[in-house]
Amino acid sequence: METKFLCDAMLARLARYLRAGGYDTALADSASADREVLRQAAVEGRWLITADRKIIEHKAARGRVVMLPHGSLDAQAEVLGKHFAMDWTGRAFSRCLLDNAPLSPVSEQAMDRVPLDVRQSGEAVMQCPSCQRIYWQGSHYRRMMGRLRRWQGAEK
Repeated sequence: METKFLCDAMLARLARYLRAGGYDTALADSASADREVLRQAAVEGRWLITADRKIIEHKAARGRVVMLPHGSLDAQAEVLGKHFAMDWTGRAFSRCLLDNAPLSPVSEQAMDRVPLDVRQSGEAVMQCPSCQRIYWQGSHYRRMMGRLRRWQGAEK
């Protein structure tokens, strides 16, 4: 069974990287109470990822919450990597960074929104079926993939 995550609202940047790594990662609403976030994690079968020390005081947090240090994204990824034996690159960029939907090949109708040089390169171009955002291996991809590779190397 695939490991699924729910990041609390203060870990939105980490949620994007988990999605970049191909992990099914929801982001909790910042207005939700701890009890509601824990209920969402339970109902959806997700691990709650948080840096909020108060949340572990809830009974419902047992066996469902992973506490991360505040601050460094790299330090947070290291804790997750040790806890879950993460594969950061195996399914990289298979999910939308914004809404978590699995990506699919770009539709013919959307191909005109892809830069000409990318279309001519023959590289894979993906699209989110939910928000219609288009993904290709540009500078943003290379920067994020570099970080995912560093995290993957740190796991070995």
